[in-house]
Amino acid sequence: MDEGRVRAVTSALTLLETLVVPYRNTDVSLAARYEKLLTESRGLQLIEIDRPLLRHAAQLRAVAGVKTPDALQLAAGMIGGCKVFLTHDRKLPPIGGLHVLQLGSYL
Repeated sequence: MDEGRVRAVTSALTLLETLVVPYRNTDVSLAARYEKLLTESRGLQLIEIDRPLLRHAAQLRAVAGVKTPDALQLAAGMIGGCKVFLTHDRKLPPIGGLHVLQLGSYL
């Protein structure tokens, strides 16, 4: 991904989620590496959680009934121009034109 061949989008929520274990283990070095990977990889766009994203996520929750973290990630994907949404959630339906791929189906 860092070579720019694959383009991926995620919300800043991913940064929060990936930093929990390194911080719990007081591994500041690992936390810094994770943050650098998420914020400086050429093929990865980290979408900030701002009001437009929150409004979009709220609309997704209202229409599709998805949980807040899923709504944030889906909205980030849509704002970032994604066509495919990768997830482990087998219950997540296709939403807003995104093709949902459940990774468990391919493992």
